[in-house]
Amino acid sequence: MTGAIDRRSFAGGIAAASLLASGPARAAPHQRAIPSSGERLPVIGMGSWRTFDVGTSAAAITSRAEVLRAFLSAGGRVVDSSPMYGSAQTVIGSALKRLGNQTAVFAADKVWTTGRAAGLTQIGESRSRWGIARFNLLQIHNLLDWREHLKTLVALKAEGRVNYIGVTSYDGIRYGEIEQVMRGEPIDFVQFSYNVADRRAESRLLPLAADRGIAVIVNRPFQEGALFGRVAGRQLPGYARELGAQSWAELMLKFIVAHPAVTVAIPATSRVDHMRQNMRALIGALPDARMRARLAADFAR
Repeated sequence: MTGAIDRRSFAGGIAAASLLASGPARAAPHQRAIPSSGERLPVIGMGSWRTFDVGTSAAAITSRAEVLRAFLSAGGRVVDSSPMYGSAQTVIGSALKRLGNQTAVFAADKVWTTGRAAGLTQIGESRSRWGIARFNLLQIHNLLDWREHLKTLVALKAEGRVNYIGVTSYDGIRYGEIEQVMRGEPIDFVQFSYNVADRRAESRLLPLAADRGIAVIVNRPFQEGALFGRVAGRQLPGYARELGAQSWAELMLKFIVAHPAVTVAIPATSRVDHMRQNMRALIGALPDARMRARLAADFAR
């Protein structure tokens, strides 16, 4: 979320440093295990679509480094990008170099081209832009030429050049084919859209991921900011207090990561204050099924 629509915070807002303050914010963050390995990840990650595509502006690159600093300081690890995202990979690489944290992140990127040779070249270029020795996770972006690229990713994993492999979808694109890949191919991760207002994945994809032991990355947790427009001017519901949620951002993220099949959600933001709001979803209670149903009903009104 880029801040084009103001977020509505509980009790008049959150101080910018609240995440780093004493008290509950120091509690151990919620984590989920990657089913194929048991490696645990914090349930809130960071996307970079649009928000890190800032070209060569020195001021913008510096500000994004501060966003990444806030993310890592709050216990975040998973950073997701793609060669589709303009300058985002290069900006992430610059930020990691500036912060000295090249090894602190769980680096997730994608291949987005056609053909084996072009795919291998693109993966190498992406890694160079990040400035890292290897990716933790490589995904096939929106299933583009997925049969060819999956052979490459399987080989890279067998060679120890990447830890995990997967496929992605965006806003419902090719969900039937995503399900086919999940049922029949040796993937560790799947990425698709899911949020309190878009629950299509609940019927088939999330149960299938749980059944097949596939980690789930959730994109578009705020529908690229549109969900904040739907709650503009509205107070948080009273049950938010039970979760320690102080903003709609926290509440919407907690709805997502409370689903037992979800491994990590990857909201994107260009603002440090919004990053701190997002990362508060790592701490405190998560909603149970009854509370999730109430929140979904609130958004359906």
